[in-house]
Amino acid sequence: MEYLVGAVLGVGVGGFAGLSGFDRDRAFYPTALIVIASYYVLFAVMGASQPATLMIEIAAGLVFAGVAVLGFKASLWLAAAGIAGHGFFDFFVHHALVTNPGMPVWWPGFCGTIDFVIGGWLAGRLWRGASGGL
Repeated sequence: MEYLVGAVLGVGVGGFAGLSGFDRDRAFYPTALIVIASYYVLFAVMGASQPATLMIEIAAGLVFAGVAVLGFKASLWLAAAGIAGHGFFDFFVHHALVTNPGMPVWWPGFCGTIDFVIGGWLAGRLWRGASGGL
């Protein structure tokens, strides 16, 4: 179910951003990447995690924030890759790095799916040469 909800919300976010014009601002998708990456830190705080867990989550979030800044400054293709890359992180890497007791068990499937959809949505817009700020 988390995969279906993630896919539907991913299409909803991309569609809403396009229809509202939010994604005409090149900061929209890089900002989304920073917010997406910050949730693991929130979960670590909510779960009263060990300091090491919190530090790992912060470090991972900073990596994705760095990709977001590069995507904003250099190429939105980096932001698309960063968002989709976060999905890869959700599915294949996070659980190997850290156990975060505040993270819901369904989160990696939901977040990974929405990341792949939004990253793909942005890549599709870039590929088609979307007008506006992109």
